[in-house]
Amino acid sequence: MEYDVVIVGAGPAGLAASIRLKELAAENDFEISVCVLEKGAEVGAHILSGAVIDPIALDELIPDWRSDDTCPVKTEVKADHFMVLGPSGSIRLPNFMMPPLMNNDGNYIASLGNTCKWLAEKAEALGVEIYPGFAAAEVLYNDDGSVKGVATGDMGVGKNGEPKDAYMPGMELLGKYTFFAEGVRGSLSKHIIRNFKLDADSEPQKFGIGIKEVWEIEPAKHKKGLVQHSFGWPLGIKTGGGSFLYHFDDNLVAVGFVVHLNYSNPYLSPFDEFQRFKTHPSIRGTFEGGKRLSYGARAITEGGYQSVPKLSFPGGVLVGCSAGFVNVPRIKGSHNAMATGMMAAQAAFEAIRDGRAADELTTYQDAYETSHVAKDLKRVRNVKPLWSKFGTLIGIGLGGIDMWMNNLGIGLPFTLKHGKKDADSLKPAAKCKPIAYPKPDGVITFDKLSSVFLSSTNHEEDQPAHLRLKDESIPIGVNLPEWAEPAQRYCPAGVYEVVTNDDGTDPRFQINAQNCVHCKTCDIKDPSQNINWVVPEGGGGPIYVNM
Repeated sequence: MEYDVVIVGAGPAGLAASIRLKELAAENDFEISVCVLEKGAEVGAHILSGAVIDPIALDELIPDWRSDDTCPVKTEVKADHFMVLGPSGSIRLPNFMMPPLMNNDGNYIASLGNTCKWLAEKAEALGVEIYPGFAAAEVLYNDDGSVKGVATGDMGVGKNGEPKDAYMPGMELLGKYTFFAEGVRGSLSKHIIRNFKLDADSEPQKFGIGIKEVWEIEPAKHKKGLVQHSFGWPLGIKTGGGSFLYHFDDNLVAVGFVVHLNYSNPYLSPFDEFQRFKTHPSIRGTFEGGKRLSYGARAITEGGYQSVPKLSFPGGVLVGCSAGFVNVPRIKGSHNAMATGMMAAQAAFEAIRDGRAADELTTYQDAYETSHVAKDLKRVRNVKPLWSKFGTLIGIGLGGIDMWMNNLGIGLPFTLKHGKKDADSLKPAAKCKPIAYPKPDGVITFDKLSSVFLSSTNHEEDQPAHLRLKDESIPIGVNLPEWAEPAQRYCPAGVYEVVTNDDGTDPRFQINAQNCVHCKTCDIKDPSQNINWVVPEGGGGPIYVNM
């Protein structure tokens, strides 16, 4: 199947790009064909974000969205709370102390998944072809090395690699240009970055893991429009991360916990830290008497300005979180994802209108470098390195000073480096103290398996593994003795286990791939870089609701 533009991923970046392409075509009376591939069973099924949305990009893309009754972005931020948590108490920081760019006036609380469903409807109304349940599994190249499109994975293949009765071969989708909008640590984007050496002049990308639940709480406790951020307990001062509570819609609260993946203790479990966080005296009361509705997890790009790779290459571009445009201090990225999608759309449209194909869209790179996205990231570029180097208390303080200085136009004249990758940050288990996490109570705190159940995650069990070990001997032979096999703990879905005989002998590494919520943490954090995450059969994975 041939198109002018093929877009991999129906997230905010890919959908914004598709809409903008069709808008430009209509404005210029020029025909252009666009298709969007989405590995989730439906648009929005794999989308997870906080989310407080800066509407700057939405205003540009769909100016009348506020008057559209079908738009799910409705809850305007009414109050900002910033808290420091200790083991038994908390301190609320005065708002006047916070750098102005942390202010959420004019922003909105919403489900990004629902927002993407709405954007998909807008795109389809303009003639964009969207194919959910089709996972792009392979990049296709022209003879000259330029990208010519992608191929979807075969469906109906058994674990043994042989076709089953329901076998359906993959499709080749060819485009004059291909947009990779897969989100964080996209499997094809990772290949593209490596193949074209797009990160040769940038710092290593940094990541966090975000774990989120949506609760329905008692009406008397609901404060519609409240945005509450906190840091501190239960994480130690050397482990970066924080939490959020967003009150939105009718008695809903999105609660989330982020752990920076450069943590050093292999015994740390981000999932269990999140559950423990909800028991804090300043937090627990919000959820007492409430009901947990949804659960999910997703990696987050945190490298910022200095980690953004080159965006264009022959035949295609990276847009959105495939390249990493999250503003960590603002805890926002969807506005930048949409903006880069629109910039890439402009560059591709002009090229196609001029009769070009499969060359490099350098005007997209140029547009990014002079855009509000680059400005947004550049002014906070030193916050993450300061946090990583000096820890939570001192690092956040220094980062806040740097943001204030940037607001006054006198920020640091240099850009700090991140240094090593997150996979290289773990200390040997022998040098770290195991962490004893309390058992879940089933009321406020929960275990991994009941949480995965809420995510409606499902994979056809008889299919080739999508979590692939480069060397099957490493988990037990290397990771277990050196780091106590941290995959057992950094995975928020119970995918990885070390099982033994009843007497504790004969340890074996077990992969429960059907539990995978596609967060990509294993691909990022494994200290031996032995796990390669590839797409499973199309439609597999979570089906998030209100995430």
